[in-house]
Amino acid sequence: MVDGADVAGPYSAFQDSIYLDGLLTGETPAYPTDAAALETAAGERLEPGPRGYVLGGAGGGATMRANRAAFERRRIVPRMLRDVGTRDLSCSVLGTESPAPVLLGPVGVQSIVHPEGELATARAASALGLPMVSSTASSHSLEEIAAASGSGPRWFQLYWPRDDDVTISLLARARASGYTVLVVTLDTWFLGWRPNDLDRAYLPFLRRVGIANYLSDPAFLAGLSKPIAEDPTAAIAHWAGMFSDPTKTWGDLAFLRENWVGPIVLKGILHPDDARRARDAGLDGIVVSNHGGRQLDGAVAALDALPAVVEAVGENLTVLFDSGVRTGTDVLKALALGARAVLLGRPYVYGLALGGEAGVRHVLRCLLAEFDLSMALSGHARPDELHPSVLTSVLTSD
Repeated sequence: MVDGADVAGPYSAFQDSIYLDGLLTGETPAYPTDAAALETAAGERLEPGPRGYVLGGAGGGATMRANRAAFERRRIVPRMLRDVGTRDLSCSVLGTESPAPVLLGPVGVQSIVHPEGELATARAASALGLPMVSSTASSHSLEEIAAASGSGPRWFQLYWPRDDDVTISLLARARASGYTVLVVTLDTWFLGWRPNDLDRAYLPFLRRVGIANYLSDPAFLAGLSKPIAEDPTAAIAHWAGMFSDPTKTWGDLAFLRENWVGPIVLKGILHPDDARRARDAGLDGIVVSNHGGRQLDGAVAALDALPAVVEAVGENLTVLFDSGVRTGTDVLKALALGARAVLLGRPYVYGLALGGEAGVRHVLRCLLAEFDLSMALSGHARPDELHPSVLTSVLTSD
């Protein structure tokens, strides 16, 4: 059963199970195994509003295209006659053990693609032992997501509210629910210019989707003059007034350290100087990210920014990566350029749209199987063997 229980042994065994099912039963995978076909299938399944929100990006999509072009420019140079019969893809990232250097990145409002949203995603991640980064903008509360993930590793992503009391409350709830690492997103003080959403006037938050953590938060509720049921519009307005604070500066990070016990990671770093400032401020890690091209059109590709950031702080700070990751070979390339692990975004949401928990699990197993095979075929048995010389750059038509 190609979308059933997880296979034992190396991740590449998933490929074997697909072929074996085809031979014995004529069964083919329930969902695409190709990244482009997966996106197309998800787009066909979704209604126009959610489709534009999930698949679209900022402006004309230049940053999204740049992210993919950066991966395409870099090609793997395989090495031969190395013992790759057994691979160990496991790693430890900021105290979190993972069977592979892959985390499920924070994606909000997942219920717009499937009713179970983050709950289905959490169960799929937990089944594979992969850490999930739960978004502040989730459709279900952080406690509900924690319960769905069971004993699975989990981190919490913070969109830093303007209201200090709400921030403190969210952090306390996350710690009490077993989230071990705080990921603070820095590139979304304002929503980027997103024509796909604007042309449909589609913003889920204004429909009370993606603000479950606020609507269940005692500090947030204390700021309302009436219960939500009596005046839902006022609750949305209260959320909109505190969702972000563009006046925050580096000096404000001390507030987070005072109110969070555990590692803190800054997400959205692209410049080496900002990476150094994160290091000097005593942060534990950064995510090199342009928000998957959803915020600033025409921004540098995250993969192009990664080497300089790693050179600046790689020995002193845990460097993670997201933006544009679609395949197992993408994971390999990001690791070769110095990332400790990658955060996966859109692909697992496509799986969620197609099949809920089973769809997410299918996408993760495909990514891990391809990463495992790519490691072996390039002559590497462990992620720590990867380094920049594994890659070469080529000119493309882009």
